Amino acid sequence: MKIAIFLLNSGRGSGELARMQARFLIEAGHEVWFSHPYVGEGVAGATNVDVLLETEIIPVHEYLPAANKNQKAVSTMQYEEAMAYLPAYEKAMESYIEEVDIVLTHHANLSAVVTHNVCQKHNKPFVIYTHGTGIEPRHHGGYNDQVWQKIEAALIAANGLLVTTEYVRDELVMNIVDVPKGKFAVVPCGVDLVDFRPDNVKGISEKYNLPAQYVICPGALLKVKGPQNVVEASKVYCHLAETIFIGGGDMQDELQAALGDRGRVLGFVSSDDKAKLINAATVLTAAPEKKEHFGIIYAEALAGGTPSVAYEGGGVPAVISPDTGILVERSPEKLGQGILQLLENPDKRRVMGLEARLRAERLFSYPQLITELVNWLRGHI
Repeated sequence: MKIAIFLLNSGRGSGELARMQARFLIEAGHEVWFSHPYVGEGVAGATNVDVLLETEIIPVHEYLPAANKNQKAVSTMQYEEAMAYLPAYEKAMESYIEEVDIVLTHHANLSAVVTHNVCQKHNKPFVIYTHGTGIEPRHHGGYNDQVWQKIEAALIAANGLLVTTEYVRDELVMNIVDVPKGKFAVVPCGVDLVDFRPDNVKGISEKYNLPAQYVICPGALLKVKGPQNVVEASKVYCHLAETIFIGGGDMQDELQAALGDRGRVLGFVSSDDKAKLINAATVLTAAPEKKEHFGIIYAEALAGGTPSVAYEGGGVPAVISPDTGILVERSPEKLGQGILQLLENPDKRRVMGLEARLRAERLFSYPQLITELVNWLRGHI
């Protein structure tokens, strides 16, 4: 097949998912066009098409630490401001639309509006990977009504909708958009089973002078992601393990001050180091303020054989099962107690770690997920 993958911006979680989709589609013998603003080298083997914006302000779904101040959430834009971005995106897609069989666009956002416009014009099928971060702002009064009407029209017109979990489908999409359940495919985020594996830890302990056991909290250092909740939880178990935070964001100094000698905030690390830090960790945790739609870090922990302790609700139960981690009530105290329970029980951690790796191989292997995706896409061509 000839498949276009289209994004609003380079993204973090959803962006990495899109890049991995492109990579494995190419490895499976498909042709891929990959497109977003500042695409750079893009994905090896793909036809990478830049979206040439006429402004330095990048439209985003939510704050991207890597984008610094040159960004604005579409959900906060007025109609004319949002629509001014469409020509640049449409020009990029127009350059290859006649060559492709289908367009896979990510997010219920301007990316969906552009895809709807161009595919309708050229009579091409398209599907939308409807991540929670794109659609969730509408649940809280976000998006100008006229902008939302165009996004909603794209969702209704799409040949199919992809979601990472049933929670996203049922609670975030179908609650506000009149689309039938049969239009959806649930395709979770995959995980790189080579980088994330229990034995891929060489040199990481020495590089960061890691203690014998530690709790790791990956993710953007933003209040909505809840690192402050993990800092509070660390008071419960700090006598047994340090807490290591990785990720970029404005809260780095504030978090380190609050954490004190109970751990360290490493900030942004390379993708290789991130994988090794997760693989080598004793426990992985996170405590976002809002319910997570999927939680790619938990899938990465599974692959690395690292048990997780996380807040219950949202899409997290689709990733963490009772035999691979612990889900707790949404409070730092309960989170700390869950982590303490695992730190005090090495035999339980060992069994959970073994089961976690098996679960990752069974449910979150990219080659397997890409096969499912391809079969579903073919049905829309």
